[in-house]
Amino acid sequence: MTMSAGWYLRRLSRMGPSEVGGRAVDVLRRRQWRSAPPACPPVTGARFTAVLPAGTIASVPSDAAERLLAEADRLMAGHAGFFGVEREDMAAPDWFLDPKTGRRAPSGYAFDVPYRDEDAVGDIKQIWEPSRHQYLTVLAAAYAVGGDERYAERVAEHLRSWWAANPPLRGVHWISGIELGIRLVSWVWIRRLLDGWPGAAGLFEGNPVALEQIWHHQRWLAAFPSRGSSANNHVVAEAAGQFAAACAFGWFPSSARWRAGALRSLERHLRSNTFHSGLNRELATEYHGLVLELGLAAVAEADAAGVPLPATVRLVLLRMTDALAAVVDNRLRPPRQGDADDGHGLVVDGAGTDRWGSLLATGDAVFGRQTWWPEVTGTDVRTPLLAALVRPYGKKGTVPAVSRPARRPAHFADAGMTILRGPEEIWCRCDGGPHGFLSIAAHAHADALSVEVRHDGVDVLADPGTFCYHGQPEWRRYFRSTLGHNTLERDGEDQSVSGGPFLWTRHARTRVLVAEPSGEGVARWCAEHDGYQGSTHRRRVELTAASRELRVVDEVHGDRGTVRLAFHLGPAVSAELVGNRAELTWTRDGEDRSAVLDLPGELTWRAHRGETEPPLGWYSPGFGRKEPATTLVGTGFADGAAGFTTVLRFHG
Repeated sequence: MTMSAGWYLRRLSRMGPSEVGGRAVDVLRRRQWRSAPPACPPVTGARFTAVLPAGTIASVPSDAAERLLAEADRLMAGHAGFFGVEREDMAAPDWFLDPKTGRRAPSGYAFDVPYRDEDAVGDIKQIWEPSRHQYLTVLAAAYAVGGDERYAERVAEHLRSWWAANPPLRGVHWISGIELGIRLVSWVWIRRLLDGWPGAAGLFEGNPVALEQIWHHQRWLAAFPSRGSSANNHVVAEAAGQFAAACAFGWFPSSARWRAGALRSLERHLRSNTFHSGLNRELATEYHGLVLELGLAAVAEADAAGVPLPATVRLVLLRMTDALAAVVDNRLRPPRQGDADDGHGLVVDGAGTDRWGSLLATGDAVFGRQTWWPEVTGTDVRTPLLAALVRPYGKKGTVPAVSRPARRPAHFADAGMTILRGPEEIWCRCDGGPHGFLSIAAHAHADALSVEVRHDGVDVLADPGTFCYHGQPEWRRYFRSTLGHNTLERDGEDQSVSGGPFLWTRHARTRVLVAEPSGEGVARWCAEHDGYQGSTHRRRVELTAASRELRVVDEVHGDRGTVRLAFHLGPAVSAELVGNRAELTWTRDGEDRSAVLDLPGELTWRAHRGETEPPLGWYSPGFGRKEPATTLVGTGFADGAAGFTTVLRFHG
């Protein structure tokens, strides 16, 4: 996907003067580095001291260790999966190969590589992901847990291969700061987890090639931070990675300066990326998880190195953890909102480990759980490792006394998210929040007033997900579109106007009018948005506990126009549509479940499933993956103050 001149103009229009000036400086610095790249200063007497406390590995639960070792053995056999593509070449990977298209990224000066052009490079996510080296943190953790030196030797072999193939500033892996930042976090943990291996020091602090790589990664991050309208989760990853490396690998003349600068950036951007309620401002749940993981990893490095942290860093992470505990359903699944690219901050666990349960377990170990938190029954490797390094909440100098929610929050006014809960584990997310974060709202979807409904953790009315970023523009448009969500589209237009795959040039403004998630017997929510010129879309949602009934009323006030009202069913749900009634059935844990969906009779209803021209009727369970799912679309007209009522009833 190459960007046109029009895209660059639209992108420029979303920047402020300081951002434009900063980017101009970046251009000049890139030209300077091309002709005279900076040189790593000599390093002597480097030692790694940020080791795990004695007894940490012994505290890893046995079932989590078994999953980890099983995953490590799979990696040793060369098998790994990235974004829906199973690779069998990971015993000796080609660092520039996109296995999906078969293309190899070109070499040369990093900033000349056209990484957005899939025809020239391939799918950049497929190329970048293995080079985050998180599969190597898994192997290193397997060595620490099991003591098999084969794991350590494979890690060393792959790091040496990567360093040789990717000299500083050459090739596709030196383009994006988030990749460098996450890679540094991985290297810190690899060194820590290999500490008992005789070759660890010779691989890192005793290796001039490794020292040069670590220095250049930090120099790059200090020179080219994400700026202005791009200062979202990327800048948190950059700051966290640089801070982690400057703490654990503080062997260079600039280490103290880099550490201080990264900490200032981390503190500032953790605050700016997070609502006071604790939810991430991008309103993209997986980025909430990524930022929380990166923040916890940074705190672990600070505490391991004895570096004082501003109290606000821990406070933001505490609020993020409480917010996560508040919004998950009974199966510990958070909302599927906004973009999701399966990005993680630190990976040391095997397949089958629940990411969100792991984060809540770490939150319990670090901050202490509230009485209303959901129970976490699963185990993981990461929690005992982080908990061994991070000073627990309440210790002197960690977090000042703060008021935490005494009851489970259900309405997050600043984020515009409301969770309605009913009997039989009915869970409903109502979206009345801002359209994303910063002027470009890069990871937002045109999903104002959408609802997401689950029954015992099963998607009934589903948010379809993300699927892709680059290379497939028609699919990117669909999964971000208004029609691609459980809300109302008017005159064939999205509520917000897209200027490109990570750019919105006009944002719908939404306001919540009613939020009563704890109503006596009936939970209520109402909101409206101004995304359609000449009309206002208002939606009311009521969840009645006694009848297990969800009622959705859509009103369109203003000019006459065509409307399409969409309801996306989860992939496990089958639907039989007759007229304006859909009988829904699914199975959960071997038990048959059912519901009836009565749709507005004023509209003409059709079921769509797995259509491609144009895309309609799809669900993306993870980045790079999609599967057919039923979407019910009603078409008709809105005139004046037209109202459309939908009723979802769950059977006993």
